[in-house]
Formats: sequence, C-alpha cells, structure tokens
Amino acid sequence: MPHTTEWTMRLHLFEDDDGTTRAHVVLDTGTTALTGRGTAHCHPADVYVPEIGDELAAGRAVENLARRLLNTAERDIEAPRIVNTG
Repeated sequence: MPHTTEWTMRLHLFEDDDGTTRAHVVLDTGTTALTGRGTAHCHPADVYVPEIGDELAAGRAVENLARRLLNTAERDIEAPRIVNTG
C-alpha cells in the first residue's frame, strides 16, 4: 500500500553574549511534534566564527531529535496492537 507524507522541521538558533549557541529543532509530523536541543560553546582562546557555533549546535540538536524519533519508533514497535477480527 503506497504512502506519502510530508513532515516539517524548524530549526531555531540563539546565541548568548558569552559565546554559547543554542539550537532548538521541532519536527512536526502533522499528528505530533518532537523536539531536539543542542548547544555549542566557543572556547575563549578560539577565533570567534558564528557559523561554526551554529553548525555544531544545529548538528547536536538534529542528532538529539534523531535519537528521540528512534526511541519513539521503538516504543511504537513494542506497543501491543489491537487487531480487528471482524
């Protein structure tokens, strides 16, 4: 049975004055929303490059979201199903 759907993902990046970048990603499936979070910290001795902090924080948030999505799928697989027998 063919199945096509579209999920939407939004990624928000926030940078603090202390060089910390925070990322918050939201996956909207149309019936539920899952979130992931990630952070990156600029070492005081490093050259300040905002794009690197964005990439690290975003990557960590997406990785966190992926783990949550896989955990949700595993729980759904293990959940008892009600079978309609007629």
